[in-house]
Amino acid sequence: MTASPHVKRGDELTAQDVYGIWRIRDIVFAVEQQCDEPDVDGLDLLPTTTHLWFADDLGPTSYLRTYVGTDGVRKVGRVATRKEHRGRGLSSALLRAVHERWGADEIRLGAQAYLEQWYASFGYQRCGEDFMEAGILHVPMRRPGR
Repeated sequence: MTASPHVKRGDELTAQDVYGIWRIRDIVFAVEQQCDEPDVDGLDLLPTTTHLWFADDLGPTSYLRTYVGTDGVRKVGRVATRKEHRGRGLSSALLRAVHERWGADEIRLGAQAYLEQWYASFGYQRCGEDFMEAGILHVPMRRPGR
């Protein structure tokens, strides 16, 4: 189906990697979704952050990052796929790659509310009340470790 994703820790990213990652996130979150908060949050270049993505000649086609928060729990976020690559299972493949590597541990995320059932199909469960982030309704979710 899909080739293996690129997987790099934040401290391993090249300038070209960072540019591509920020470009896909800018296109999806700032332009398409008109998020009202800055995307760059100080986590991307940390050695405790891991970036996973698929790419074509124009850069990342689908992307997510995962990191261990200050609470010691792994988080998944910034899941984004370029519009022309949606519906191909790329985000699903990235999420499965996260579960293959870190599925023994609890994983948490803030899902955009309309994606709650999609994340539930991967074993995530709601773990709190809805909240607003970047002007978009989100749902806190967790996936227990296996």
